Order: sequence, then C-alpha cells, then structure tokens
Amino acid sequence: MLSAGARAFSALTRPRFTTASTTLRSPAALRRLLSALAVLEQRDGKLNPGSLSAVTAAQKLGGPIHAFIASSNVKAVAEEAAKVEGVEKVIVVENGAYDKGLPENYAPLLVENIKKGGYTHILASATAFGKNLMPRVAALLDSQQISDVTAVESENTFVRPIYAGNAIATVESTDPIKIITVRGTAFAPAAVGSGSAAVEDGVDPKAESTTEWVSEDLAKSDRPDLSTAEKVVSGGRGLKSKEEFDKIMLPLADSLGAAIGASRAAVDSGYADNSLQVGQTGKVVAPQLYLAVGISGAIQHLAGMKDSKVIAAINKDPEAPIFQVADVGLVGDLFEKVPELTEKLKSA
Repeated sequence: MLSAGARAFSALTRPRFTTASTTLRSPAALRRLLSALAVLEQRDGKLNPGSLSAVTAAQKLGGPIHAFIASSNVKAVAEEAAKVEGVEKVIVVENGAYDKGLPENYAPLLVENIKKGGYTHILASATAFGKNLMPRVAALLDSQQISDVTAVESENTFVRPIYAGNAIATVESTDPIKIITVRGTAFAPAAVGSGSAAVEDGVDPKAESTTEWVSEDLAKSDRPDLSTAEKVVSGGRGLKSKEEFDKIMLPLADSLGAAIGASRAAVDSGYADNSLQVGQTGKVVAPQLYLAVGISGAIQHLAGMKDSKVIAAINKDPEAPIFQVADVGLVGDLFEKVPELTEKLKSA
C-alpha cells in the first residue's frame, strides 16, 4: 500500500488529458484562423495605388490576405491586383453599378462577400472611398469601426491618432469582425510585382441603390497627385486672393516639380479647390518635403502634414505655430521671398 506522500506524488506525475473544448490554441494556431479582406479602389478601370496600403496593413496580421474589387471593367484591374505581393486571392464582381463606389449599394455587396468568405478583418485605405463605405459596412455587421489606423500591434490591438493627432490611442477590439481604415501615410502601398493570386468571382446581391450618380467635375493637373507626391507646396490665407495664390504658388510648384496643397482657410476663401485641402478635414500627406507658404499652422492643418520628412515654412509672423514644427523657417513677406526663391530654384 502506498503512503499518503507516495499517492500525492503519483497524482502529480500522472498524465493529464483535456477535452477538445478546453484545449488552448497557440498564437500560431490563432493566426491560422485569421483572414483579411483588403478592399481595393479602382477608377476608370485602373487600380488606385493608394488603396494598396490596406494590403500592407493586412500583412501585419499574419493570416491569409484576399483582395476585393467591383466594377464593370474589372478584368484589367483584377489582373493588376493579382500581382500584388502578399495577396493570395482576388475576389471580383463585374457590374457597372459599382463603378463609382456608391456606398448605398457597395456596402451590401461587400457584406455578402465578407459573410461568404468568413473574414475576420476587413481593411480599406482611409481615402474618400474608404471613409464613405466602411462605416456602412460596420453598421450592417454590427461592429465598431476602427478608423485611421497607423500601426497594427496584434490581431486585436491597433494604434490610431485622436484629438487631431495630439494624442495616440491604442484600441483593443473584441468584435468578431474588425472593420478598419488605415492611414495611407503610415503604410507604404504594397508592391505590384511577382504576385500570382487566384482570381475568383464573388457574390452579387444586386442591391438597389437609393442614390443615383449624376456627374462629377474633377480638377485635372499635370502635376503630381497630392496624396502621393514626394514634394508638396501649400498656400494659406496669407496669399490674400485666388489671383495671388495662382501667381505665387503655381510657379513655385513647377520649379520644384511639386504637388499643390492648401489650408482650409485658403479653400474656404476660394483661393484653391477643395480637392487640394490638407488637414484634419482634408488630405493627410507625408512627402519628403512640405513647404508651407502663408500658413499660420492651426492644429487642424498640422494633423494633415506633420509626418512630412522635412517641413519648411515661410511666414511674416515669427510667432506663427507653423514654426514650432518646421525644420526650416523663413520669416518674411511671402510676396517678396517666394518669387525670389522660385527664381533661384529655376536658375539652379
């Protein structure tokens, strides 16, 4: 007969078995259950490179990545998307009703394909398209959207700016399906290269749209696109009129090969088109060089450009807030200094 101590030792060393319901999965096993769907944007049958930031963010999750595209001329876009590094499958729906990305019918379409694929993470770039679409998708799936993500810490934890970028929040989501928009300046677009993803037809619920696309009036320019340009020159209220804005800023942009931006004050005053607005309620940019001309540096504007690699500012007010974030500053009358700078750049 075993003593009490021997019986206790035997119990401690005896193999233990657990049922399948209590078995803990390893982090690697959990990652295998993850599946991300990157919603890609197209315009006029061409893939929008900015939307590929969603693929880069999805790669941080560690699971398989599928891409989603819907339009009438979807074949050419799908072939390009299939070459994106990291994408395993491209889900396509060919229907002209989705060409303009109207969220009223695009959201039900996306939800049907999310349910079919059983995806755990849905990602889109925080462009006008993504900001318009994803909140509706989140509402239909009864999930809370995580907006403007700048870092992915884990499959449940994300980092995003709040209070116009003055604070950084770390958000943990317990929703079974995460609806995420990602800041394009925080994730470089995934490369279109040697990928060989399979292309598969998605489901089309053909939901009726309460909205009809009538027309659009786009400002066309030979200059670089503001969202992706390596150099940006922005004008503010200090330029005083649209005539002066064009007279000062256009030659400066041409001499640098830069895109043109504007502060909200300049846009509201009619100096520039609202498609050029940089800031919290405009576009977020992070070029190699950002030159602010006649911009005081309100917090809402800084939220859209403070991640630029080099920030230069020209302003007659030495106390202007823009100088607090600028790497290079010039205090002076912009109507004298900018034309002088432009001439020197042209001669150089």
